[in-house]
Amino acid sequence: MENLLTILYIGRSSDDITELRAHADVSVIHKSNALEAINYLKSDNKPDAVLSEMYLSGGGGLEMHKWIRERPEFDRVAFLLLSYEFKEELFKTAFNSRIDDFFVLPLPPSEKIVGRIQFLVEFRNKYSLSTYINTDFQDVRYIMPASKRFFDLFVAISALIALSPILLLIVLAIRLESKGKVYYISKRVGREPFDFYKLRSMRVGADAELNKLAKDKNQYATASQQSEIDFSRPCPVCARLTDEKSCSPILHIGPHKICDYWYNTQKREVAKTKSAFIKISDDPRITKVGKFIRNTSIDELPQLINVIKGDMSIVGNRPLPVYEAELITRGLLSKRFLAPAGITGLWQVELRGKGGVMSEEERMRLDNEYADHFIGNNYSFWYDLKLILRTVPALFQKDTV
Repeated sequence: MENLLTILYIGRSSDDITELRAHADVSVIHKSNALEAINYLKSDNKPDAVLSEMYLSGGGGLEMHKWIRERPEFDRVAFLLLSYEFKEELFKTAFNSRIDDFFVLPLPPSEKIVGRIQFLVEFRNKYSLSTYINTDFQDVRYIMPASKRFFDLFVAISALIALSPILLLIVLAIRLESKGKVYYISKRVGREPFDFYKLRSMRVGADAELNKLAKDKNQYATASQQSEIDFSRPCPVCARLTDEKSCSPILHIGPHKICDYWYNTQKREVAKTKSAFIKISDDPRITKVGKFIRNTSIDELPQLINVIKGDMSIVGNRPLPVYEAELITRGLLSKRFLAPAGITGLWQVELRGKGGVMSEEERMRLDNEYADHFIGNNYSFWYDLKLILRTVPALFQKDTV
């Protein structure tokens, strides 16, 4: 009895779940409309799965799914949408809304539907989505403290004046080693997109080589990641069915045929394992002068101009290339953007203190940890100063991180 699957069925007819109710491994609770279902869930009941008909009294199945997914306590509850007819537009809308599965009534044999629910429950328990809840930070206001802005201007202007002789020598060395501009401008995203300035440390045309290098040498990539849909892999659910039946509608994608369940399962795996950040270890595109100015962080000095312009701060979260920022603009991951972009900060100090070895998850955590200082009145000038002092011994390092 302890291993029973608890299923909440929301719909008008109980006839469709007669066979499901008779299954030895499940316990079915039936609510006829959305209001009854919500009252049941609000009473501290957490079923393993919800089967909801599309058209309900008091709200539709899509609205029911949205209500559940907006509440973190139901993150591990699988949600299956049921319809009395197949409509392609509804089918696409369901999966775009990240509904776990879609069935056309009447339900398939109880063994099949229970097996499917068991798989979804195990999947959601193993890969909890709570880290990626859509948390809205739009109502959280960021205001640059006056003390921080004054300090930024004072340090940036003073440093540019004091370091101008070194900058001139490095500019000459870059120009003598390789042809091309001595500076590098790219679009970066802090709180807003801006032009980001650096001294060029790579050979000309290095950007065109990034995609190839990222596949082989991305520091944040996992060894076992799936990078694309594999149409040759058979669906494990379809393989258990007889008479060449499929567990879900067949999709025709180019020359390939694949069931919708297996396509979306692989698609989620690709998205889950895709690294948001790219950091190339032992990057072969870096020049000899480039290696020196990276190890000493001299290549970062033009960012003092960004600080004077107000694009960046001396201390903050690292501004991201657009392709990285696009991957983390939703949910808790986006909290990092509450803090200003910075030349140095918590993540940079910790990374360099470890010789450039850090997981993607740890980097995200540190970015969010620094962003917490800009919610409410948590900002501390002394905390920034401590990070600057920790940066100084980390400037001279062996790795070009």
